[in-house]
Amino acid sequence: MAHFYLNEELTEAAVGGRVSVTGQEARHAVTVSRIAVGESISVGNGAGLVVSGAVVSAEPSEFVVEVASVERSEPNSPAVWLAQALAKGDRDEYAVQQATELGVDGVIPWAAQRSIVKWEGARIRKGHDRWTAIVREASKQSMRTWIPEVGDLASTVVLAALAADTRLLVLEPTAQTPITAVEPDGRDVVLVVGPEGGIAPSELSRLEGAGATLVRLGDTILRTSSAGPAAIAVLNAQLGRW
Repeated sequence: MAHFYLNEELTEAAVGGRVSVTGQEARHAVTVSRIAVGESISVGNGAGLVVSGAVVSAEPSEFVVEVASVERSEPNSPAVWLAQALAKGDRDEYAVQQATELGVDGVIPWAAQRSIVKWEGARIRKGHDRWTAIVREASKQSMRTWIPEVGDLASTVVLAALAADTRLLVLEPTAQTPITAVEPDGRDVVLVVGPEGGIAPSELSRLEGAGATLVRLGDTILRTSSAGPAAIAVLNAQLGRW
């Protein structure tokens, strides 16, 4: 598997130049992955820039790459976001990881009415930091040029307001419209996934009343950890990404 590392401070690069990676990223690369001088690797900045080349020095505190190629990519348009309800047993974290590997452009932690897990007080920042670390590592694993953004903890009211400017799709097993029937219209897509107990009727009413579309994934009931990634796979095909 190709090695891919991140240096978010990287802004410019040119063929023949050199790029370095320091800190924990370098320490992991050299002491765990054991990259060595002469090995070809890639370094991205998580914002569309990726350089590739041979390692010319490798120390636990810093490794350096001589740039052989430079690639730049634009962010996806329309973007696809996952509004994932907080869930117990790390199921929300699993959903975020898989969604990142499948190409989601951003994730929003949702404090749904039926969410057993609660982010309150200091736990709000801790949870946000945890999701940020998850999308970063999943982006490295899947060699993504753009790291998904992690939004602030959102209430149902905040999610409903997004329907004014985005295509808000709410996964609901009882919905009449299959997700495969949704036609892209150029707007960014926000996919809403409920917690283990499903989305409360009052929340469905508020979201639908704001302009959201209720959609279903087949005739079976998926876990909150797998519903979002499954829907993102469908949207990837519909948007021509796959």
